[in-house]
Amino acid sequence: MSGRFLVVEGIDGAGKDTQIARIKTLLETCGREVVLTREPGGTGLAEEIRTLLLGHRDGGMGEDAELLLMFAARAEHLRERIRPALARGAWVLSHRFTDSSYAYQGGGRGIAHQRIAALEDWVQGSFRPDLTVVLDLDVDTALQRVGKRGERDRFESETRGFFQRTRETFLARATLDPDRYLVVDAGQPVEAVWSCLQAGLRARLGL
Repeated sequence: MSGRFLVVEGIDGAGKDTQIARIKTLLETCGREVVLTREPGGTGLAEEIRTLLLGHRDGGMGEDAELLLMFAARAEHLRERIRPALARGAWVLSHRFTDSSYAYQGGGRGIAHQRIAALEDWVQGSFRPDLTVVLDLDVDTALQRVGKRGERDRFESETRGFFQRTRETFLARATLDPDRYLVVDAGQPVEAVWSCLQAGLRARLGL
């Protein structure tokens, strides 16, 4: 049984953690070995980079440094965790991947998508997720949810306009390649979101 690479994306507050846990259980119930991971992070070095990226630093962080750190963490993530798991036939389930770079650093920060694509090709080659789930949520609801978490990280502290551009980029990418994306309305009640998501996963993955 060959491994598959699944990613769950969406703006902050869309409910990714809740649904990822349910996806993991579904896949395991269907007999798959599941490796759960996240970006930025997933390895020791990548988690250290995550701390740099999410923390509030004096003087902030330049957009180019942010993008390059994201791909540095991703290179380690692929080398140490994702590719080895897939090679042994496991299914890898990741909280974010390269679509977040296009959405956050591209849409949010305004970095040209061609520059992100060059890094994507360098770090990943032709490697892409088998399926990317986009949990779509309107920005006002997302910000309300994030506000209830307590202290916000550096990305969660961004403006409404930033998150609107980020959301629009996720949706635009899904529209361009509908066979590789599954968009689910995350503004529904949790059980309704899971019902739609589970049906989509079963249909797309043959579960």
